[in-house]
Amino acid sequence: MIGEFTVKRLAALRPRIQDIVDHFIDDMLSTDQRPVDLVQALSLPVPSLVICELLGAPYTDHDVFQGRTAVAVRRTSSPQERQRAFAELRAYLDELITRKESEPGDDLFGRQIARQRQEGTVDHAGLVSLAFLLLTAGHETTANMISLGVVGLLSHPEQLALVKADPGRTPMAVEELLRYFSITDTVSSRLATDDVKIAGVSIKAGEGVIVSGLSANWDPAVFENPAELDVERGVRHHLAFGFGPHQCLGQYLARMELQIVFDTLFRRIPTLRLAAPVQDLPFKTDAVIYGVHELPVTW
Repeated sequence: MIGEFTVKRLAALRPRIQDIVDHFIDDMLSTDQRPVDLVQALSLPVPSLVICELLGAPYTDHDVFQGRTAVAVRRTSSPQERQRAFAELRAYLDELITRKESEPGDDLFGRQIARQRQEGTVDHAGLVSLAFLLLTAGHETTANMISLGVVGLLSHPEQLALVKADPGRTPMAVEELLRYFSITDTVSSRLATDDVKIAGVSIKAGEGVIVSGLSANWDPAVFENPAELDVERGVRHHLAFGFGPHQCLGQYLARMELQIVFDTLFRRIPTLRLAAPVQDLPFKTDAVIYGVHELPVTW
């Protein structure tokens, strides 16, 4: 799968992503109704449409995977609700892959099916699992990061002014926002295979270790004044995308989407502002992927 997500291949998508972002901002600007919920108007549809086109899934089905994913990642969902959401989503993806096997197109799944056929077999179950991972992770994380990034910049006007003055700062701003929010703080559990001492703490072989990515991204020994949002910090060694061989496959795509959204949004709507105090925003404290349920904005 790595070949599908190289910087070179994804760079070819930049004009189409720009068109998608402009389309949804056009819709925002055409409405007389204020405030606008940025989550529904921009944050969620942009990555959803991008990942649908990349994978070859019909965007008309976005309510299917968006709704089920929201239930699956919500901590307050009951085990039965979560199980039903997973089952319905997998049933949808099973049907999607079956259609793709009949008529593979020039998209990620079509190329995977063609490659597997050349190798002599098609792993249907594996493709369904792959579709589940890419479709859900490809829209939910980026959508929340768009919303939180806008909250972060609008609530720190001096930082937003730096980005507006020089769009060349946007890539650095994206990295800082990723570090600052660390939205997918999935706790990693490991077992020590040998006795080891870290920062003066002894861990014996056989003991369990629980690691928080958010704590690492806010480590004052690594990031000076970590609780401050500083778009000129200029660091990329955060753990927002994980680390090592299981680092996020779509990190280049996410970075590109975030850069395009922030540059375009604040260029085309320079007077954008929050329509509610930050403390009143409905943050997703009930979900394993942090974000906001709604983000009212006006201009």
